[in-house]
Amino acid sequence: MTWTAPSPEPLADGPLTGGERPMLEAVLASQRHTLLNVCSGLTGAQLATRAVPPSTLSLLGLMRHMAKVERVWFRQRVAGIELGSLYPLGTDIDFDDIDPARAGADHAQLIEESRLADAAVAALPLDTGFALRGEKYSLRLVYLHMIEEYARHNGHADILRQLVDGATGR
Repeated sequence: MTWTAPSPEPLADGPLTGGERPMLEAVLASQRHTLLNVCSGLTGAQLATRAVPPSTLSLLGLMRHMAKVERVWFRQRVAGIELGSLYPLGTDIDFDDIDPARAGADHAQLIEESRLADAAVAALPLDTGFALRGEKYSLRLVYLHMIEEYARHNGHADILRQLVDGATGR
């Protein structure tokens, strides 16, 4: 039996007014949901389909990349949790070293890293800071960065999905 990416659970609408944190969390949740929705219904082989040479961009690579950045930004950098690398070190290894047979595991890894990221920062104030390359960052900025990161890659995902099977508007 061939694994197919499941449809994500429906997502409740986020708040339109109120506190900053619930709004940041809701927008990030929506961006995460969008990527999973774009990938839903595709097999591992379809998810591994690359755009056009020399690009190594694929939906599977995007899932792996986002799992990695969830781990790095929220858990390692903000929460200060010491963790190993999700993938072997190397430039763009999350895009380059894909295996359609591991698509189900990579899909599950993205969902798990998102859950663990949320848990790692749940009790931290938005002003929680850390230093990176001599610059001060805050959890607030990380939420904004992750929303931006997903939005950028969700645009790529829309194009990749259309290349695979013509589907749009997912």
